[in-house]
Order: sequence, then C-alpha cells, then structure tokens
Amino acid sequence: MATSRHPFDRSNTDSDLLGADNELATPSGGPDYSAFPFHTSSDENADLGEKGTTTKLEELSVDDSESFDEKEVITSARQLITEVISTEDDPSLNPWTFRMWFIGLGLATFGGVLAEIYYFKPQTVLVSTMFLAMISYILGEAMSHFIPRYGWLKYLNPGPFNKKEHAAIVIMASAAANSALGTEVLAVQRLYYDQTPNAGSSIFLLFCSQLMGYGMAGVMRSILLYPTRMLYPGVLPLISMFDAFYGTNKHEIRPKLKLFYIAFFAIFFWELLPEWMFGLLTGFSIFCLANPNSSTFTILFGGTNGNEGLGMLSFCFDWQYISGGVSPLAIPLQAQFSNFLGYILCLAVFCGVWFGNIWQAQSFPFLSQTLFFENSTQYDQLAILNDNFEVDYDKLAEVGLPWYASTWVVQLLTTNLGMAATFTHLLLWNWADLASAWSWATPSGIRRIWATLNWRFWQDDGEREIPDSADLDPHYKEMLKYKDAPSWWYLVTWVLSAVVALVVIYEANSTLPWWGFIVSMILAWISILFFGALYAITGLGFIIQPFVQMIGGYLHPGRPVANMYFVLFSYNSVSQGQLLLRDLKIAQYVKVPPRCAFTVQICGTLLGAVLNWVMMNSIIDNQRDILLSVEGTNIWSGQQPQQYNSQAIAWGGLAHELFSVGGRYEWVSLAYVVGLFVPVPFWIAHKYFPKLGLDYLYTPVIAYYIGWLCVGINSSITSYFAVAFLSQWYLRRKHPEWFRKYNYILAAALDGGTQVMVFILSFAVQGASGASNPFPGWWGNNQNGNYDRCLYMQ
Repeated sequence: MATSRHPFDRSNTDSDLLGADNELATPSGGPDYSAFPFHTSSDENADLGEKGTTTKLEELSVDDSESFDEKEVITSARQLITEVISTEDDPSLNPWTFRMWFIGLGLATFGGVLAEIYYFKPQTVLVSTMFLAMISYILGEAMSHFIPRYGWLKYLNPGPFNKKEHAAIVIMASAAANSALGTEVLAVQRLYYDQTPNAGSSIFLLFCSQLMGYGMAGVMRSILLYPTRMLYPGVLPLISMFDAFYGTNKHEIRPKLKLFYIAFFAIFFWELLPEWMFGLLTGFSIFCLANPNSSTFTILFGGTNGNEGLGMLSFCFDWQYISGGVSPLAIPLQAQFSNFLGYILCLAVFCGVWFGNIWQAQSFPFLSQTLFFENSTQYDQLAILNDNFEVDYDKLAEVGLPWYASTWVVQLLTTNLGMAATFTHLLLWNWADLASAWSWATPSGIRRIWATLNWRFWQDDGEREIPDSADLDPHYKEMLKYKDAPSWWYLVTWVLSAVVALVVIYEANSTLPWWGFIVSMILAWISILFFGALYAITGLGFIIQPFVQMIGGYLHPGRPVANMYFVLFSYNSVSQGQLLLRDLKIAQYVKVPPRCAFTVQICGTLLGAVLNWVMMNSIIDNQRDILLSVEGTNIWSGQQPQQYNSQAIAWGGLAHELFSVGGRYEWVSLAYVVGLFVPVPFWIAHKYFPKLGLDYLYTPVIAYYIGWLCVGINSSITSYFAVAFLSQWYLRRKHPEWFRKYNYILAAALDGGTQVMVFILSFAVQGASGASNPFPGWWGNNQNGNYDRCLYMQ
C-alpha cells in the first residue's frame, strides 16, 4: 500500500532507457534518437509487422533467443524487454486453477473493501499492486505446500504455485482494489444534495462507468499494447520479481532472490523509523533546523507535512515517499530529465506567484485545494445553490465568487498547458503511429474491412493471421500461441456500458442530458488514444480531470451534478482504460493467456464495484455528520467528497464566471490554446539544428509538471531525483551488468517491503482500524508541528 503524495500519479514510467549519454552516432555525427519512444521512425511500425508478409499462427517461430554482451549498456526498448526480463514461456503452466480463483476473489474482496474504507480516511492510502503480489505469493505457496495432492484434493492443489496463477491473481485483485469514481459521485449526491439513487441504478452506474474505459482501450490494443515501444516499464519491477520467484536457472536466480530478501526485510524494518518513530527522516532540512521560525523558510524548504512547502534541498529517507508507488529505479532517464525541468520551473513559478502576490496569493494558504472567500475563510458552496442544486445567480451576487490558492491555479493552468501540448507533440513526432491507429478509417481501409467482414462476429474463435516480421515484439510473439480475446468482446463491453449509462443518467437524477453524455464519450475516445500513448511510452499518467471539468462546465453551466457525471464518463473512462492496458501488459510479459486476463479483469472490476457501493453506504449511514464536518476526526474524514464537490461547484457551476476571458482565472482556459503551440518551437529548432537534441525533451511532461508541487509531502523530491540518477545514469552506464541483473529486482524488494510495513502500521498505530497510537513526541518526532521543525503555519 502506498500513501498518495501528489495529485499526479507519477505512474509506472514506460519509455526507452536512452539518456543523454547515448553514444550511438548518426551519419551526421549527432546522437541517434531513433529509438526514443516519442520520436520513432516510420520503420518502427514493423513492431506489429505492418511490413512484410503474413503467415498462419502455427507457422510462426517463437524462438526469440538473442545473444548479447552483459557489459553492453542498454540503449533500446528491445534490449530492455529481452535482457532484463525473460521472454520464455511454458505453455504447460495453467492459470485456470481453483487456487487462482480462491485467492484472487479473496484478495479482490479484501482490496475492494479496504480501498473504499481508505477513501473516507483522513490519510489517503492506496492498495498497491506490489502489496497484493506479496500477499498472494505467501497465500499461494501456503496452499501449494499444505494442501495434500491426492484424490479429489488435487483439484485444490494441482501442483507448485506457478507464475501465471500468481499474475492472474494480481490482475484480478488490483482491478478490484480501487475506490471507483462512481462511488465518489454517489457519495456527494447523498451528502450534499440529499439524493439517493436506488440500488439498481447505483450498481449499474458503477458497472458501466468502470467498464466503459475497458471497452475503449481494448479495441486499441494493437496500438497501445502490442508494440515494443509501448513498454509500461513501471511494471518491470513486478515482472522481475516474478522471474526471480519462478525462474528455473538456479545459478542466475539464487543471487537475485538473495538480494530481494535482504533488501525486502531491511527496508521493512527501516520503515518503522520514518513512518512512526523518527518523523524527521521524512525530510531532513538543514535550512529549517537552522532557522525554525521563518515562514519563508517553511514555504521554500519545508515539506514533511501535507501542504507545508516546496521541500527544496530536503533529504528524505522514507522510501514510502521517495517511491510514491512508482520506483525511481524504474523510471527512464529521458522521462526523468523532462520531469526534472518541470520541477525546476515549478519552484520558480510557485515562488513567483507567491512573492509577487499574483491572484492575491498571500491572502490564502501557500498550498491548498479548497475554495475560499476573499477574507481567506472556507467558501460555502451550498450558499449559492437553489433547491434544484443549480447555481442561483442572485445568491451568487450576494455571496461573491470563490477564490483559489494561487499555486492551485498554477496547477490548473499547467495541466491544461501540458494536455494541449500532448496533442501537438504526438502529432509532430508520432504522426505515423497515430495514423496507423486510424488507418481503418481511410477509404482503402474501409473497403478492406467490408470485404473481410464476418457479420457473425461471435464466431471469432481468437485464431489470428499474423504478420511475419523480424521486428515483432518477442513477448507478443509468444502470446500468439494462445487464443486472443477478440476485439468484439471489448466493443460489446463498451456498447453495453454506454446503453446502461444512458438509462442510468436519467434514473439517477444526474441532470446530464443525453447529448452531454455523448460528448463525454467522444472526449474519452480521443483522450485514451493520446494520453494512453503518453502513459504507455513515458508512464506519466496525466490527470485530465480539470480539463474535462472545464469542458463540462461550459457545456452545462450552473449544473454541478451534471459536471460530476460528465467527469465520471470521460475522465474515469481514460483512467480505467490505462489500468486495463497496464494489466494486459503484465499479462503479456508473464504470458497469461489473453482470455484469462480479460476474465479476471472483468470479474475483479465488477466485484470491487459492488463492494465499494456497499461500504460507501455503510460508512455514510454511520458517519454522516463527521463526513460533512470540515475537520473530521482522526478516524473518518469527508475531505475527498468535499473536494470533489467543491471542484464541481467551481467548474460545473461557475466556469463562465471564473475561467472565461475577462474572468479572474482566464489564463486557466487560455493555457489550453497556448499549450497547442508549446512543442512547435522545439520541433522547428530540431529540424534546423538536430545536434541540439531537442527531440530528447518531452514538452508535455515539462509543461504539466510546472504545477507538480501543489499538494502533499514534497520533502522527497531531492532524494527521488538522486536515486533515479544513480540508477538510470550511473548504474546503467557504468555498471550495465549489475543494472541488467539487479536493478529491477531491487526496486521490487524496496517497494514490497515498504508497502507491507505501511499496511501493518496503518492498522496498528495510524488509525486505519479506528484508534490512532502515535509514537511519543521527541526532538526527532515533532508531534506538535512539522516533522522537519519548520515553522508551523496552518
């Protein structure tokens, strides 16, 4: 489990490992960036064999043995996926076992309940994939060793616990272990609008909103999943752990397991210190220790507590926050470099708006996400709504427009800047890739589809004719021996979800009209293609919620509830689509048959949605007054539904007044127009001056991360970049053999040990089970202020 540190999930970074140290030369003498994930040549379309002849599946050779020098620096995606993780597959391994279903459904139940409980906690905690992988491994090995293997019991224990069972369990459990955004919408309706949709409408709302993105992303698998450059390398630590647990080469596996267990237990016991006993280790700031009475020092150098400061030059020794759920050991240097540039700009911009008092910055907290009156008290959004929960403009004239903390305005602005830059960046650098995604829509493509169309789509048995290409992804090639989950499965999933959603939006009093729902769907389809590609390549999962809220606000002015539903069907579909593709990539790397992966994903998602709804209603029934209070308690808090409702009011109710041209925050909207032009100068300059290497920069990442530090614990950033540089530059270049063998298994061990200890501490001493038992205060564990001993300003 991992505590959320920032509103941006610095998700599993999935790009090439090429860094500034790439020494390959082009004929012109400049560095060769042809393998960079965003800047691929048209020849790379051969990943899926767009060129060459086709052959029947049974004629395809799946022998992908490639010789390599272990001392050679990894510089390409293909090297990474063939030399760091295993491409071998044992078709005899069966994931369809009683053990898989028993543990998978059990952990899915556990994860679904726990995720919803944590949604209403004062601390934001997520059930992590690595945590589920560790627990499932222990349970699987226990069943394998302790259940006899004779008679009918052999069905309960068919043999050793295998890698495919393990991966299927993790996929099922992780699909359930999220608090569905639909429960957030239903919770806000119950808490703030006194609306309680009936059980049928509520459950079907959760089903369709969770599965809609699956259907969209599923039909784009050939573009966003199968190619080699769609790496999702943030899952590589997990895959490396699977390889170590189930490898057959004892000579290679033994030292990896030894390192894993040493690092796992070392970090497990170490986390007792920063997480409970020695809070100062969360962020050691020499500046705050030297001057603990300066508010300016708190803003610049503080960062161990939520919304404290920017955490400049603080040193964090808590892997919980350094990793943040995504290990810096797994994040490629190229994406890291753009991230770092965005971080530097973030420091400059945040300081500029604060000390320049832009948007009356100094009248409000430095970091905050809530709405304020001009006198800095919290804004009462219900005071401007009528009985139909729409904005009453007469009341608004009396109460006045709300204000944001200026750093939050910067975050909204740079989110739009980065999202717009994504479209232009991909169109400029990856036109061939995007064109292939829509090649079916050309006249020749439509004629080809019509000529080969089988209207009895349900007769598709999953057998495939495949391109014969030497550049075919080796993991995908191994998967071709299994029957595919046909694209019509995913398309039918989307169609059914859309039909159910159209019914539910009227049954649930959403105030969202049918045409607004269709617009949200169109927006989701486009966003999954662009932001799904960005996530697959770089692993940086942009939070597009502010942009979607802005569009919904302009389409449905004065309707905050409609805005929430618009966000649910657009933004949530993109998020769910990315999760589906991530889990399918795990299945591809581990060689879980596609139909098994599809089945466990759907089962886990549906089970998790039902459990989310049951727990949400139980908690609201018993803790309603606490959830409506601003402070909450140390056990329960309504901070997340409060924030979601506040954003719906601001965007859904007041988008025209706050963000239109002439409004107080007009540049939040204008940033989307400006962002379309951000990549252009870099692209033009690269055409004329290619040796500058400007194609090395991800302009959307740079722009987006200018608003990075707007919330959370920021003291870990210096350590985060230091670890990333040590791994992805120094070890990868100077010690490539060690990097190849141990980098990702070390990442898995550090994340696994940390998350198991955090889970234990969350229930034992941090209030997840009801009672909080903090460690006694002392100099290194300042319970009455900030842990880094900066001036407490809240």
